[in-house]
Amino acid sequence: MTITIQHRPATAVDSLRGAIGGAVHQPGDPGYDEHRRPLAPTLDPRPAVVVEARTTADVQAAVRAAREHDLPFSVQATGHGTYVPNDGGLLLKTTAMSTVRVDPNLRIAKVQPGAVWGDVLAAAAPYGLAPLSGSSATVGVTGYTLGGGMGWLARRYGFAADSVLSAEVVSAEGRRIIADSHYNTDLFWALRGGGGNFGVVTSLTFRLYPVAQVYGGISWFPADRAGAVLRAYRDWAGTAPDELSTAVMLGRIPDAQNVPEPLRGWRAVGIKAMYTGGADEAERLLRPLRDAAGLALVDGYRTMAYADAAMGGTPARFFDFFPEIGDEVVDTLVNAPERQDGLGPTVEIRHWAGATGRPGPGAGPVSHRGVPFSVIVDQPEPAVVDRLRPHGIGGAFRNFLADPTRTETAYTAADWARLREVKRAYDPHNVFRLGHDIPPAA
Repeated sequence: MTITIQHRPATAVDSLRGAIGGAVHQPGDPGYDEHRRPLAPTLDPRPAVVVEARTTADVQAAVRAAREHDLPFSVQATGHGTYVPNDGGLLLKTTAMSTVRVDPNLRIAKVQPGAVWGDVLAAAAPYGLAPLSGSSATVGVTGYTLGGGMGWLARRYGFAADSVLSAEVVSAEGRRIIADSHYNTDLFWALRGGGGNFGVVTSLTFRLYPVAQVYGGISWFPADRAGAVLRAYRDWAGTAPDELSTAVMLGRIPDAQNVPEPLRGWRAVGIKAMYTGGADEAERLLRPLRDAAGLALVDGYRTMAYADAAMGGTPARFFDFFPEIGDEVVDTLVNAPERQDGLGPTVEIRHWAGATGRPGPGAGPVSHRGVPFSVIVDQPEPAVVDRLRPHGIGGAFRNFLADPTRTETAYTAADWARLREVKRAYDPHNVFRLGHDIPPAA
């Protein structure tokens, strides 16, 4: 009698357990729920397997396993940039790969994909150096930088993506490759603004800058001065030097330690500012805005270490670039109706330009360079959006784009076409498609 033994087909978990240094989690395993969740509470992804990578070899094994078993693949370090749930797929966690190395003589940093900006700030600050970080120290360096990276030093030094010198990448085939100005130059261009569409970046090397201290913060002024402040701001912004970054917002004074308790929660006008120089010169430059705003309710400007300058951000339900801020835009923002919860929307107008609009040779495909203003509204009524849209360009910024179906709007037509060609060359089967997908050219 012949006995036939049926062998169960190997699963992705079978191929990964024992082959990598990090842990592998399936539904029901301890740690699965902890590691599958992104930052956004509205998402509840249920991947088939979660892989905690500790080395580049672990990343390679995970990519190969996902392809071999035809599993949707995504990468997550901090979860800030996760907008599409990976249900039934392989989720690669790079959180444990968080080494940061700083060379103070060359003024560069080399980081692994799990590093957050707080790690880089802490490593660079003792040398009087600063990275082109964002508004929060808990944001992951790699995702932020690959998406462009608009920080408070950008007007002086450019986007974070513009300071990238090289990247180590695990390709869709699981190969380790280097992209810089000499090797895989088309991939190097695409990475600096095109996001994680072309591979898993396992290390980034980028420039640091000699910024130890800054003057700035956010000061709050009476809400009835909003119209006057916005009109003054749109006329004044073009005169501001690159060393000064600013934004004006209309929202609620936060419940913060430096805010008198009776003022917490008041609707007011906030003027954000960061100047890479002295306090006296900063105040001279800001005087036209102070004159338009009147007496400050909370004066939050001070000299501080750059590493301590957490400026905060506004969630972007509505985002667009504006060539100018006309009277109709001002009136629409100032008179935006209250939401159903009785609170007015939070509005932020930011001045870009400066070095962000003067890219060097070979700079990556970062958004719509040269458009001077952006407008963000966190909870806009449809009528407000309808009135704003004719004045914007219909463009998005990759880091602020919560709707992946609008990814194309984050690029110029020429950059979008070139990105799709690079995608076809490096990921023709669109393995890295979850999130802000750039489909391969046909």
